[in-house]
Amino acid sequence: MPISIDEFESHDPDDRETNAERVVRFLARNRDKAYKAVEIAEGAGVGENSIHPVLNRLEDHGLVRHREPYWAIGDLEAVRDARMLGSTAEFLDDVLGAESREEWLRAAEDDAPE
Repeated sequence: MPISIDEFESHDPDDRETNAERVVRFLARNRDKAYKAVEIAEGAGVGENSIHPVLNRLEDHGLVRHREPYWAIGDLEAVRDARMLGSTAEFLDDVLGAESREEWLRAAEDDAPE
């Protein structure tokens, strides 16, 4: 799907927004409506092949609701909480550096009782 030249010019390749964040943002902005998955994919800028797994994960966390064949934003408080957690994690990554799984495993091994 092509994008406008304005979108092209303002595109930030370092944008770390996930498909899930795009979907939640789209549905939250349009919280007075419910959409079919393909409409959400188009409106949120998410690939049609990716939209169902994204929606299913979001539903598992209560961030979207589903009544076949429509999807809508879920509990707004849960959405706010998820956004706050994401913002906090991003801030901590920026300040302290991203977490390293290898460092966690080494620390666990070092702290393990002998």
